[in-house]
Amino acid sequence: MAIDTRGETAGKPGKPSGEKKAKRTSPAVFYRQVVAELRKVIWPRRNDLINYTIVVLVFVVIMVGIVFGIDSLLGKVVLAVFGGS
Repeated sequence: MAIDTRGETAGKPGKPSGEKKAKRTSPAVFYRQVVAELRKVIWPRRNDLINYTIVVLVFVVIMVGIVFGIDSLLGKVVLAVFGGS
């Protein structure tokens, strides 16, 4: 049994066919909205920023050490297995 769909227009999935397209925001309105959102941000104090920077740098140094150690170990294993000089 076939379904007769002749004469009907197919709408895009997820969009009702009667809904209008949203208007674009002008650059001036966009700029005002960005400034308003940035005023809501709680910016870190200088001491907080220094502490966060130190924590990140220590973490990076530790990770570099771990990666270097694993790389050196695997390099020695490969050279031992395959007989490098």
